[in-house]
Amino acid sequence: MTRRTQGNAIYLDHSATTPVHPAVVAAMAPYWSEEYGNPSSHHRTGYAAARAVEGARETFADLLGVAPSAVVFTGCGSESNNLALRGALLTAREAGRGDHLITSAVEHSAVLATARQLRDHFGFALTVLPVDAFGRVRPDDVAAAIRPETALISIMAANNEIGTLQPWAEIGALARERGILFHSDAVQLAAARRWNLAEEPVDLLALAPHKFYGPKGVGVLVVRPGVELLPALTGGGHEGGLRAGTTNVPLVVGAAEAFRLAMVELDERLAHVTPLRDRLLHELPAALPDLCRVTGHPTERLPHHASFALRGLSGNDLLMHLDLAGIAAGSGSACSSGDPKPSAILQATGLGPEWTLGGLRLTLGRQNTAADVDAVLHELPAIVRRLAAVEARFAAPA
Repeated sequence: MTRRTQGNAIYLDHSATTPVHPAVVAAMAPYWSEEYGNPSSHHRTGYAAARAVEGARETFADLLGVAPSAVVFTGCGSESNNLALRGALLTAREAGRGDHLITSAVEHSAVLATARQLRDHFGFALTVLPVDAFGRVRPDDVAAAIRPETALISIMAANNEIGTLQPWAEIGALARERGILFHSDAVQLAAARRWNLAEEPVDLLALAPHKFYGPKGVGVLVVRPGVELLPALTGGGHEGGLRAGTTNVPLVVGAAEAFRLAMVELDERLAHVTPLRDRLLHELPAALPDLCRVTGHPTERLPHHASFALRGLSGNDLLMHLDLAGIAAGSGSACSSGDPKPSAILQATGLGPEWTLGGLRLTLGRQNTAADVDAVLHELPAIVRRLAAVEARFAAPA
């Protein structure tokens, strides 16, 4: 497998984004300058583009176990989450079905920031549930939070920062029993399992292809038949009236090919990354017993995802030193990893302030090797000890 020749020698930030698979690049290529039509145009060039878009929709539908009409293409995973929350809640309130949203303290900001805006500027009621020490939502807490006016429950499938898998199917079943819509941000989990949404209790599911070797700038929202959403972008009848704007044909085609490959290669990919993840989870804390602890659930976690808290250290400082050593890592969500504030996710799990600035996320991918893990296990403990020594000197009384 070809190694990277530019940037970091070791890339361990696959939860932030992934390199585009060569087969995906090839699938997109004709739609930049050969099959360049607008899929809404009524001529042969436009019809060819429309066939490509509908072929991509059918690929997602077949692999997810839904009808093609349930697949809505958006501009990114965050837009998919926004459309799900705003669209479902505004429609529910207009129909008199309620105005209360339940979500959790560990959601991606695309969900939490949207939920808070809906509360603060649009008058919706909001319940943000706590999590346990592993970052998991308790289904009993969800049940206790339900009110007669609850219109939507939104719980992510897997956490981007600490890798924890949520009991989303159990929560979805609870929502369905109560007649409440259930949305799940599955951006991190999408390519780590197979799907059959016809038999799974979810009404709205968000995906982001750039997390599984597809292009950036395209997202997917799966909308169960019968669920009505008020569109966030208006102006045309694109995507069944749910998202106005000319469809980006190359990105849609690339997204479908990336998801097809993810499902075809799923077993191989999981067998590759899981042992590498386990080495990181076991050997880094052993090398730094007083300074490093695993975050997230020890077993119910993403197969490529290892995450840690470093006592008394700044995650930003750690990332900078790792970058200088040729290692690309993350401290949480790529949308906020430059923010020096304590991690809200780590705080939600009950960690004290000495741990919440030092989040570290190492997420593996197709190109990573055992030699990469060897290098991290050699470099990272030395970097942490140097930074800890500097912090100790500054903290010592004069």
